[in-house]
Amino acid sequence: MGNCGCTCSDTKEKKLQEIIEKYKDLEGALIPVLHEVQDVYGYLPLSVQTKIANGLNVPLAEVYGVVTFYTQFSLYPKGAYKVQVCLGTACYVKGAGAILEEIEKELGIDVGKCSEDGKFSLDACRCIGACGLAPVIMINEDVYGRLVPSDIKGIIQKYKEKVD
Repeated sequence: MGNCGCTCSDTKEKKLQEIIEKYKDLEGALIPVLHEVQDVYGYLPLSVQTKIANGLNVPLAEVYGVVTFYTQFSLYPKGAYKVQVCLGTACYVKGAGAILEEIEKELGIDVGKCSEDGKFSLDACRCIGACGLAPVIMINEDVYGRLVPSDIKGIIQKYKEKVD
């Protein structure tokens, strides 16, 4: 039972089954199902992928392949603050690797992971579209550019102090 007094996992499981039922006989249903299910769970753990594979009668390897190929799908939960570090060519050449290392150190998590308190998740991406500001990071919709590693602590601290 969750804090809300309901059995949240049962509610999610019911929604999952409803989504699978809605799409199970449609050709090309995998991606729409993955989108809807990720909206329910927030991410796509292997246990959920297995249920999707069985429900749609497609190999688990195909489901996993799609989830890991497309960046909009995640194997891990996302934090309230989604930190994305651009590793595109312009950003990488101007030191994005050092920025990423500093963020990992500051948050205490690796790329693709979420902090234990659920506040931060960290991902690398290929291009944010702000190459003139390289190196660049995004935290949710906020863009920070022309960064050096010493900028990171102050930026992250602003979000640690926010009260939601």
